[in-house]
Amino acid sequence: MSQGMEEFDVVVVGGGPAGATAAHDLARLGRSVALLDKAGRIKPCGGAIPPRLIRDFEIPDHMLVAKVNAARMISPSDREVDMPIDGGYVGMVERESFDEFLRVRAAESGALRLTGSFERIEHDTDGVAIVAYTPKGAAEESRIRARCIIGADGARSAVAKQSVKGAEKIPCVFAYHEIVEAPTTEAPKYDAKRCDVFYQGKLSPDFYAWIFPHGDKVSIGTGSAHKGFSLRGSVGELRAATGLDKVATIRREGAPIPLKPLKRWDNGRDVVLAGDAAGVVAPSSGEGIYYAMLCGRLAADAAAEFCATGRATALATARKRFMKAHGRVFLILGIMQYFWYSSDKRREKFVAICQDKDVQRLTWEAYMNKELVRQDPLTHIKIFLKDMAHLLGLAGPRLDRTASISRGDA
Repeated sequence: MSQGMEEFDVVVVGGGPAGATAAHDLARLGRSVALLDKAGRIKPCGGAIPPRLIRDFEIPDHMLVAKVNAARMISPSDREVDMPIDGGYVGMVERESFDEFLRVRAAESGALRLTGSFERIEHDTDGVAIVAYTPKGAAEESRIRARCIIGADGARSAVAKQSVKGAEKIPCVFAYHEIVEAPTTEAPKYDAKRCDVFYQGKLSPDFYAWIFPHGDKVSIGTGSAHKGFSLRGSVGELRAATGLDKVATIRREGAPIPLKPLKRWDNGRDVVLAGDAAGVVAPSSGEGIYYAMLCGRLAADAAAEFCATGRATALATARKRFMKAHGRVFLILGIMQYFWYSSDKRREKFVAICQDKDVQRLTWEAYMNKELVRQDPLTHIKIFLKDMAHLLGLAGPRLDRTASISRGDA
């Protein structure tokens, strides 16, 4: 057993929403916890958070840089369908400040913040894990002991690759966005209270592109799993088409985004994964912040149970609980992405379906509350029949060209 080495109940590797939430929850439970995070990295992200997240994770209003009340869906033929949110809003956060807020909150609850790069996991002579890392600015490694490790270090998680079989095979979309200054003069294609989503093969052959308001900034991005597709070129094209090429660029960011939960999140001994490392970004929508924070909370609960009982089987409860609550949603969204994003012809029909008021209502209810809407079975049947009509070519993407469809912002 190593002498003089600091020991923690849990070491959390990665300080994004999943890791910071796990560290915060564990500290509040009275567990000794260290939060190890690299400095200065910001993940490309549209930054949308639903009311369920704001409520469940007690996000203060001042962290919201914008409140949007509609989404605009743009088809390959440039048809626009607005989906207003009746009586509510979606919060928008700037990841640089939001993630730091979560890390500070974890530290204020008792977690020890460590800044540095994770290197590897070893095991001491008594079987307790050792986390080796290189502190920021240091030439030599440091080591700390951990009864349990939560790997929340992103889609290409080093913790996962070292600990969980199959983690290196996780499928990813590569996302890229540019944070730009919000236009101060008239910009007909931009609304500071609306999220614009572009379902166009030229902007993404298998995903979508977006323009999301961030208060005095704007996130303009896209994603694709197709190697060779120019994400930066796509964003440049989108900016030029919307007049946002005339505003200053603040920063550019890119990263892999996993779109399928791993089949296993733990190593059966002392490691459990959370967030992107576990693959909990929703297919089709690409939404990840809520699922990451929930995953971090469930990983924290699993780690706390493991520390209390010594039973490694407790670590598997994080995935079991997550998939029980959201596995069906991920399955449905995965099917949607595979089918609707496969061609511009199908994207056109998908946007047309979004005109339907029943589709809009059920979509927003599910998104805002993070639950599949089980009530109103007749509405579900009606939507199913409409979907089949579109799939069989019996219904076209009709839009009322004489009516204004600009209803607000999401």
